[in-house]
Amino acid sequence: MKSNLKLIIFFVFACVSVCCQNGTSVSNVSNLEFAISFTEDAHAGPLTGRVYVMLAQTDQREPRFQVRRASGIPFWGQNFSGLEAGEAGVIDERSYGFPLQSIRDIPPGDYYVQGFINVYTQFERADGHTVWLHNDQWEGQNWLRSPGNMYSDVHKIHIDPSQKQTVSITCDHVIPPIEVEPDTKWVKRIKFQSKLLSDFWGQPMYLGATILLPKGYDENPDEYYPVNYIQGHFSLRAPYGFREEKAEENDRWGSRGYEFFEYWKSDECPPMIAVTFQHPCPYYDDSHAMNSPNLGPYGDAIMQELIPYIEENFRIIREPYARVLSGGSTGGWISFALQVFHPDFFGGTFSLCPDALDFRAQHLVNMYEHENAYYTDYDWLRVERPVLRSTDGQVREMMKDENHYELAVGDNCRSGGQWEIYMACYGPVGEVGYPKEAWDKLTGDIDPDVARYWKEHFDLRLYLEQNWAEIGQKLEGKLHIYVGDMDSYYLNNAVVFMEKFLESTEDPYYGGVVEYGEGEPHCWGPGGPELLKLMAEHIQKMKAISE
Repeated sequence: MKSNLKLIIFFVFACVSVCCQNGTSVSNVSNLEFAISFTEDAHAGPLTGRVYVMLAQTDQREPRFQVRRASGIPFWGQNFSGLEAGEAGVIDERSYGFPLQSIRDIPPGDYYVQGFINVYTQFERADGHTVWLHNDQWEGQNWLRSPGNMYSDVHKIHIDPSQKQTVSITCDHVIPPIEVEPDTKWVKRIKFQSKLLSDFWGQPMYLGATILLPKGYDENPDEYYPVNYIQGHFSLRAPYGFREEKAEENDRWGSRGYEFFEYWKSDECPPMIAVTFQHPCPYYDDSHAMNSPNLGPYGDAIMQELIPYIEENFRIIREPYARVLSGGSTGGWISFALQVFHPDFFGGTFSLCPDALDFRAQHLVNMYEHENAYYTDYDWLRVERPVLRSTDGQVREMMKDENHYELAVGDNCRSGGQWEIYMACYGPVGEVGYPKEAWDKLTGDIDPDVARYWKEHFDLRLYLEQNWAEIGQKLEGKLHIYVGDMDSYYLNNAVVFMEKFLESTEDPYYGGVVEYGEGEPHCWGPGGPELLKLMAEHIQKMKAISE
């Protein structure tokens, strides 16, 4: 703040209207509490994790299916340790929630209520830290659908926080294991335990991939193919949404998948193997495919275990020109970073709407100059920073609210959310073993030391600028970026910074593509058949250069 008066005004306002992280307020104390337990049939033995209670005003869907960031129902969470069957984890006014921070803020009325338990695993890491995190069960680090997590029946009750009331809820339903579709002629799936990751985390950790084979693969056993390594969020679906059966008339995505199948098996489609990676980590549905202090050697595991396994078991041309990366959003960042950090191994990247390539535009946050991630402070005004918009400029979500949602799901970066993986991948380890947060999740205040760490290790524009003399020649013609100039998450701003640097390069000039879609939202760029044709042309060009 820029004046003592402003500090005093803000402090008084904060004390009156904002509760602290554990939910405690200076007034309006509630007598309400929720006691969440589980049965021995649901889980035998003690548990450590986090309990939740969820309140809905309609029973059209279970409350657990109505929990979302911006438009979701209220829910609250509380950590517990060593809980036995029949014992209760208690959610009271000190428990943190979203969008209502404390249960004392619940308006009196009738609600549909459901309890939920997120199970944590103890990891004794090779770096000496012991942490408790949700261990992915091949669902893609999604607490609401993770096998082994528990939930209760839905109960309709009357709630009045001003009255003394204990609501007891028993979780006796267990989310079943993920069912993986069987292999077909076209689609193969692999999964194996990673030695590198298991050694680091002190628990069995797994990598996997879904492989889409080209037309004629079985009929031509001596033919080898180029490969498209597709980066993105965890999914067990076939690459490009490939689907062999016709979809229902109102199933838009299924129809697109079947249309792609028709193209893939046609003579028009360039013969290529397409591969999506599965590398969920304890902080997110993917690891960003990088080595980092919090995540361990995910980058090494992918480069030294996963890709060699794929290329040894499928007929892939094991030459740089034949390995092309692609991906959108998080996958856009990963595909670009893999190309930049491994310029000799990959032959090109086609990165759509990538996450921030320059941390001067981490969405709308300048990590190096802003003091707060949630607000811009002027002399007498504090303005909230948006994080999601529609193409007509309407703001749909605020930075503060996305982070507060994650904080309600789990403290210490344990929500499995988008902002948590940034903290876990880009940042250092904190004192107790969890990621050191780049900003305070409650207040938004940025830690300049952590921001500096991000800058020194994962700012891709800065890395290229500092190392262009050494790696520029290896990247010439390989970098392709596509983004809408009305990207829903403002990611086009960082692309502008990257483009400015790339256009300034000499000896060599980068010789790639940066393209903007006018008025286009997130995930704009070439896809499906258009992207495959671009990549096939690029592969031929790189092959000619290599010969």
